Amino acid sequence: MTALAIGKAFSVLFKDFHRWDVGYFRSVAWQWPGSVLHPLNSSLHRIITEVPSSERRSGLPVIEKISFGGALMHFDLAADDNYKGRLFWAESGELIFSKIRLKQGSVAVVASETPRIAVSPEYPVYKIDPAKASPAYLLLVLRSKLFQDLLAGLSHGGSTKTRIHPREFERLVVPLPSIRTQSAIADFWQEAQHAVDTARNQLFEPVRSLNNRLNEVYRNTYTRDVIHSRCFVVDFKDLAAWDVKSGRAASFRLACPSFRPIGDFIEDETELIHPAAEPDKDWPVYGVNNKEGVFLNSHQKGATFNAPYKRIRKDWFFHNPTRCNVGSLGMVPDVPEDAITSPEYQVWRLKQDVPEPLLPGYVACLIQTPFFLELVQFNRVGAVKQRMYTENLMQVRIPYVPVTEQQKYADAREKALTEFTDAKRRLNQARQEVEAMILGTKKA
Repeated sequence: MTALAIGKAFSVLFKDFHRWDVGYFRSVAWQWPGSVLHPLNSSLHRIITEVPSSERRSGLPVIEKISFGGALMHFDLAADDNYKGRLFWAESGELIFSKIRLKQGSVAVVASETPRIAVSPEYPVYKIDPAKASPAYLLLVLRSKLFQDLLAGLSHGGSTKTRIHPREFERLVVPLPSIRTQSAIADFWQEAQHAVDTARNQLFEPVRSLNNRLNEVYRNTYTRDVIHSRCFVVDFKDLAAWDVKSGRAASFRLACPSFRPIGDFIEDETELIHPAAEPDKDWPVYGVNNKEGVFLNSHQKGATFNAPYKRIRKDWFFHNPTRCNVGSLGMVPDVPEDAITSPEYQVWRLKQDVPEPLLPGYVACLIQTPFFLELVQFNRVGAVKQRMYTENLMQVRIPYVPVTEQQKYADAREKALTEFTDAKRRLNQARQEVEAMILGTKKA
């Protein structure tokens, strides 16, 4: 008898063993009628079409990876075709997954705008039977928490490279109600996702508005576009270092003398915390990226830390020194008292009691503008792996905007942030409801 995924103990006769693995014998306690439950191979049909050598040429899109969220990334084959190994075709509308990362959600359907892509043997390819399964619904099932838990037990191999064999994947049973019901579940989820995407776009509206304003100030005040110029001349005495980036930074500084170094308004805020001193404590660890800004990355036991981390507080800022040029900077939201971040990140805050201050909400918009990120580009240091430390950030020069105008951008951001937070809350609620619909405990 197959055990339920929620069971803590079960027994299996030795004659029924296919693998010496507890997880292999677990299944999901679907609450659907038996007539709705079918193995995946009833709706998915394996496709194995090798890319002929005659078509392995420059520009051929080859899969790079599938993110845990299902984003399919690829690169174009180089003219000399140094890619080693066999390649297979995946057509628009076909499902592919990563044998190694399926249990983390690395599964995708090739988009209609990508007619065909080449994949390695690590990415099995399936044609979806449209009469039995909706692609959007199938992806929801395969990425659901209950199914991910099942996949974790199904994978086999070493501790770092566990794989799920297509044969084991295909035998798994999932609920396949009517296409109408599947579409209703998928539409419910997509509506909640669309609301978050819309709110996220609104969050960038004050950033776009401020970017236009900064460009206007720059163009109206200075006739030379130092930021984008292909050539420039700087006296040796004005150079801080002997490289092109420093030369452009010096040229910009001289062309825009009224612009202020951001160091007039910010200061380093490095407060080291030793989480290992409290080994049983769950520490909230925050990260930063160019999509969400500052976000809660994980909770981590103190015993797992091997280095001091940095304290963060509400309305402070921090950035990834190697990725700040693509927008990995953010303002810290309301976080717990013990919130920390990586020692590699650069933590800073706005100075207090300065005659002409910068408002936190305004700076949160400023550091996301393309105008500011272009300034970051030539104020970084290093050769191969360029970085932006806090002391380098302080050298970036910006036009000063009066506080009354700053407040307008800050207020617009706060309003959009509230709507975005509400949309994410509704999305989390929708995720729980979709999980219940897939399990069969809630009617679609």
